[in-house]
Amino acid sequence: MVDNNGNMSVREAGRKGGKTTRARYGAEFYQEIGQKGGKAVSERYPHEHFQDIGRKGGRKVAELIDRAKRLDDA
Repeated sequence: MVDNNGNMSVREAGRKGGKTTRARYGAEFYQEIGQKGGKAVSERYPHEHFQDIGRKGGRKVAELIDRAKRLDDA
């Protein structure tokens, strides 16, 4: 939302910049930079790092599912 002084929030500025970039370079641009970033990260960290992240994410999802089931039963 633009305030009375014509300023926009950081969120709005980011969205506007993203839309402009998409219009200029196309959606494929984001795929390419995402793949480059993913490759760089995979070269930087060992395989075990990603296993740990996956394990932590799996545990968190299981906790959230458990919590939702308990709320449904209550």
